[in-house]
Amino acid sequence: MSSTASAVAIAVVFVWLGMVVAISFLEAPLKFRAPQVTLAIGLGIGRLVFRALNGFETLWAAIVIATLALDPPGTTALAALGTAVLALAVQLIAVRPRLTRRSDAVLAGLDAPRSHGHYVYIGLEAVKTLALLVGGIALLAGA
Repeated sequence: MSSTASAVAIAVVFVWLGMVVAISFLEAPLKFRAPQVTLAIGLGIGRLVFRALNGFETLWAAIVIATLALDPPGTTALAALGTAVLALAVQLIAVRPRLTRRSDAVLAGLDAPRSHGHYVYIGLEAVKTLALLVGGIALLAGA
């Protein structure tokens, strides 16, 4: 990769990784431990935060795709970053709409059943996190 494309891709990948780790693995579970935070308040906050996170993730994914298309890196970086982008796409297209329907029901006061969609989302977050880490390291190593 050229030095500019590589620098942009590396920066974006690690910013993206940091955002996912900070929000998905720190903020999301901790907000429910705060005093006075009810399920409805936690869901309301979570919806806002994850909508913003996913918006930025979409931007980061587009930038990564563009930089990789302009100057493709090695196979390891391509495979790892392709995995991260695919995990994000599955979250946005298949998982988040189901989670939104459930949170809509809970926020409307309905007794909605527990969702296994959260486990799928968390699993995809773990896959995405590992893929971004491997992809970022591969970009740094030129692999």
